[in-house]
Amino acid sequence: MDRPFTFKLERVRALRERKEELAKEELAASLAIRLRGEAMLRAAAESVEQARGLQRSAAGHAMTAAELRAAQAYLERTERERETASLDLDRQDAEVEARRMALQNAAREREVLERLKERRRTEHVREAGRREGAVLDEMAITMHRREGFAA
Repeated sequence: MDRPFTFKLERVRALRERKEELAKEELAASLAIRLRGEAMLRAAAESVEQARGLQRSAAGHAMTAAELRAAQAYLERTERERETASLDLDRQDAEVEARRMALQNAAREREVLERLKERRRTEHVREAGRREGAVLDEMAITMHRREGFAA
């Protein structure tokens, strides 16, 4: 007698749920890339420290001009690599933050439809109860009239 509840925006809700799942995956991928960037920055910083250590240890030894230029070039290259790694990490931080915001927006959009679905389900149950009560009331009135005519 009563039809089951169907949410007319179920396809939209499912799409929003899928969008949220994709946003979660993109955030996870972003975080993984950021972790690699952190490791690269640490490695670059260690290279700079090694290059500085080499220069300090070489300061006590006699070196040719070519060796000094090579040591200085090595130090400058490692410092540039560290700076590049630092900039990359900053970009990755911004990417992670953008992905996090996208996930929050996707979750918010899905939640709106989830709340609407629950509200509509509650309305459906309430309406079905009202109709069922009306049918039961009609049956009771009909039986009461029959008893009244029978007496």
